[in-house]
Amino acid sequence: MKKEDKVKKIDEIGGIIKEYSHFYLVDVTAMNAADTSAMRAKCYKQEIKMLVVKNKLLAKAFEASGIDYSPLFPCLKGTTAMLLCNTANAPAKLIKEVAGKGTIPALKGAYAEESFYVGADQLENLINIKSKNELIAEVVALLQSPIKNVVSALQSGANTIHGVLKTLGERE
Repeated sequence: MKKEDKVKKIDEIGGIIKEYSHFYLVDVTAMNAADTSAMRAKCYKQEIKMLVVKNKLLAKAFEASGIDYSPLFPCLKGTTAMLLCNTANAPAKLIKEVAGKGTIPALKGAYAEESFYVGADQLENLINIKSKNELIAEVVALLQSPIKNVVSALQSGANTIHGVLKTLGERE
């Protein structure tokens, strides 16, 4: 590969990394072409971009990004595929799903929610990360809970007061 081509590829990888807020580095060595193709299709359905990259070019793109990705440098060995997305836990769930079917994409490392996760043992931690939408839904549910309790108490109290008044009105 010519030097000009390498520089273009590094810039391209750097641009893709900037587009997405989270990415995973996955070892796809054990996967054959059919399994890799099936995984790409699943990634596409879940709005995850799968990109197979050369480790040296990815390291250069990391260095040029302005963010210190040095904790991920030891992960840049063997065959590396990047799973990029804007939902932190989506690739982790996908990796677990695909690994559950016998195909083994191994997690090397990840950059999610501005934190580094290195090693396959971090997969469960990554799955448990809540997305922005999940956190918003939890906050809304927590805020609605006291309001629902007050409304419920007022409604049941109104029925009780109404019943008492009705009974008192029917007395002679």
